[in-house]
Amino acid sequence: MEQKQSFMDSKPIALEDMKKGGEDDFEGSTLVKYVEELYTRSEESRFVDETRWLKAYRNYRGIYGPDVQFTETEKSRVFIKVTKTKTLAAYGQITDVLFANNKFPLGVEPTLIPDGVVDSVHFDPTEPKDMPDTEKDIDPSPYGYKGDGKEFPAGATAHTLKDELGPLSDKLKDIPNLREGPSATPTALTFYPAAVAAKKMEKKIHDQLEESGATKHLRSSVFEMALFGTGIMKGPFALDKEYANWDQEGVYTPTMKTIPEVSHVSIWNLYWDPDALNIDQCQYVIERHKLSRTQMYALKKRPFFRANVIDEAVKDGEKYTKKYWEDDLRDYAPRFGTNRFEVLEYWGNVSIELLKENDVAIPKELEDMQELQANIWYCNGSILRLVLNPFKPARIPYHAAPYELNPYSLAGIGIGENMMDTQMLMNGFMRMAVDNAVLSGNLVFEIDETNLVPGQELSVYPGKVFRRQGGAPGQSLFGTKFPNVANENLQLFDKARQLADESTGIPSFSHGQTGITGVGRTASGISMLMSAASGNIKTVVKNIDDYLLEPLGRALFSFNMQFDFDPEIRGDLEISAKGTESLMANEVRSQRLMQFLQIASNPALMPFAKFPYIIKEIAKSMDLDPDKVTNSMEEAGLQAYLLKQFQAEHPSVAPAVAAQGAPSVTDMTGGGGGNIGVGAAPVPGEQGFSGNVQQQTPPAQA
Repeated sequence: MEQKQSFMDSKPIALEDMKKGGEDDFEGSTLVKYVEELYTRSEESRFVDETRWLKAYRNYRGIYGPDVQFTETEKSRVFIKVTKTKTLAAYGQITDVLFANNKFPLGVEPTLIPDGVVDSVHFDPTEPKDMPDTEKDIDPSPYGYKGDGKEFPAGATAHTLKDELGPLSDKLKDIPNLREGPSATPTALTFYPAAVAAKKMEKKIHDQLEESGATKHLRSSVFEMALFGTGIMKGPFALDKEYANWDQEGVYTPTMKTIPEVSHVSIWNLYWDPDALNIDQCQYVIERHKLSRTQMYALKKRPFFRANVIDEAVKDGEKYTKKYWEDDLRDYAPRFGTNRFEVLEYWGNVSIELLKENDVAIPKELEDMQELQANIWYCNGSILRLVLNPFKPARIPYHAAPYELNPYSLAGIGIGENMMDTQMLMNGFMRMAVDNAVLSGNLVFEIDETNLVPGQELSVYPGKVFRRQGGAPGQSLFGTKFPNVANENLQLFDKARQLADESTGIPSFSHGQTGITGVGRTASGISMLMSAASGNIKTVVKNIDDYLLEPLGRALFSFNMQFDFDPEIRGDLEISAKGTESLMANEVRSQRLMQFLQIASNPALMPFAKFPYIIKEIAKSMDLDPDKVTNSMEEAGLQAYLLKQFQAEHPSVAPAVAAQGAPSVTDMTGGGGGNIGVGAAPVPGEQGFSGNVQQQTPPAQA
């Protein structure tokens, strides 16, 4: 309800509902023309891209396009779908990398110098509680000097520090002698309020992504990115989600919850500014929807949609304009047409004069602007929704990631385009091989009819008898066998397949090809080949991080701060995409973490290591939930503080624990302070040495 209210607070900046729609909706006529002109311009400019996408889709499905013409002598219509194999291999490798940690690849971390929340605070439980607050830290030297960094602002105390503790303000409010920054003493406990705020924000974003099914939508975007070259996601938007619930009497009482929705947008339905090289440079973006009557009526439940105009648009009937490429995607043309509504959703800049002409109230602080970002929905010439961009800061809520970056276009380059030529070559060589194999696998007969009895059937089959008549002696039936050149065609096919490996960067052995020879026959050799082959996928995953995941994470962060503000997540935070972090195998990552932990266990190096982070990363590499198997920083600090208070209130417990044989720090024998030591190994000649010559016992005499 609070999120809905935050949207409703901006109602004056939206076009009011009207009693009439359609052609009588005169306020929106100029705005509709403006959007339609931009839509037509984008549609015409991306025609070349649509041609590439259609060829890639046909190659993926194994369908010959109208540009492929067969002669009457060509009998084979075989299509070798290597494009499908390569696309699914790339799709599988990318998804394995992105979801290697079994969660959406997004993280939140504090900035290097957080603003508004303190980075770290500490206290020493061994200090007396009446120690002055102005002491910055425990210093073995009672002396100081000007410029030693220990100065405090005028009037600063430990109580003023509590205003910047963020999510730990309530938990640390009763701790005395709390000071900013990490401590140099081993007995002090350090808390990281900025990191705690980042962790809470990360958990909140992951929960929202799970609620909206973001993993499924990301997979769909990755598939289109691999095949067509560009994957697109949209969001976040406020969505009322219904949760099933029944009371004790069995009455269905659903629970409604407003969540940020993240969805996949097909590349075919998005029209962007043709002069932009990426989404950030776009002046506008238009999404094309194909909605049913039920979906049209559902729009009335969303904020600022004009219910009366929607009713008028539905009464006018379905007026869907089918594009030329839709029949190719569906493999058939509907006999009775498409029973849907075509709705365009516009996000982009609109001049402030045009907004005023359409009765949109402009806030006073924005009246000096030349143009503003707006969101417009229209169908059948009527405006269904007109509202200024509600996001702060204003942004276009679409994110497009290229498979292979095209520096001169927003549309990237995918697997389908990279192997169009090699796919055509493979199909041609295979058709020639099949036709030649059929021709050379049988005989072509020549019959001399002058030596045969007239009226005979000339078909040939096993056991066939031809009747001859008198005449000149000689052979009447001749068989001609054509040479078999299928092997040469298959060799050319294999060469084209190798070229497909080179053009796509995905070798055949990475998706299950057998018969590997050379260096790939050994385990270490195939490991090196697989490592080298993953270089192309690393670039693709980096594109996903930079162009899709990181902008999506920033949008979710801004959404939560604007519409669902929580003081527990307040902080100077930054979004980090986690796709590239998953490229390292968990086994290798676990080994490196354990090696670093052993190195950091050195007392001389121990102050330089962040052990809480190391422990959490080790748990992640073992596919364990770090939130369930480890304590957070504040939980560990609070437990240590409570243990110190318990020992202070029960002083008799500490000697009892020590009397149980706790190992001494100064014990260098290696026995751990116990009764059983390591001892010394017997030397040759001593009793117990296994190499001693065993003496024979003389037999007993009678």
